[in-house]
Amino acid sequence: MPLIAQIAQAVTDELNASGVLPGVTVVRSYAPQYELPEMDTLHVTVVPKGLVVAAAGRSVNQYDCQIDIAVQKRFQSDTPAELDPLLALAEEIADFFRLRRLSAFPAAAWIKTEHNPVFAPEHMRELHQFTGVVTLTYKVMK
Repeated sequence: MPLIAQIAQAVTDELNASGVLPGVTVVRSYAPQYELPEMDTLHVTVVPKGLVVAAAGRSVNQYDCQIDIAVQKRFQSDTPAELDPLLALAEEIADFFRLRRLSAFPAAAWIKTEHNPVFAPEHMRELHQFTGVVTLTYKVMK
């Protein structure tokens, strides 16, 4: 399995075992696409995003793997009472991974977490759907 896919799977497994999302099964996907009626329930999807390889020495390379975690759910009204919990969930996921080594891939060191933008405005307008994406970056030396 490719390195970035291994890390994405480790993130998926870690999140499923965490207890952060009771009753929700996090899935790993390359192209998460759901039908709009399916979005009435919460979806959390892990997607490999990017890979940067740089020399770290004469015989060692640094692999920076970016992994996206999408939190998605259709909403009835765009009130803070309905959307704040979804934003809080994305923030809780980000906090969960901060400074954490992955149990299934301990060679990957957490570098940073990005949550920018905190939601996709076009999904809000066009789909009445909250989509928040947290991007994790892990470093692997090999």
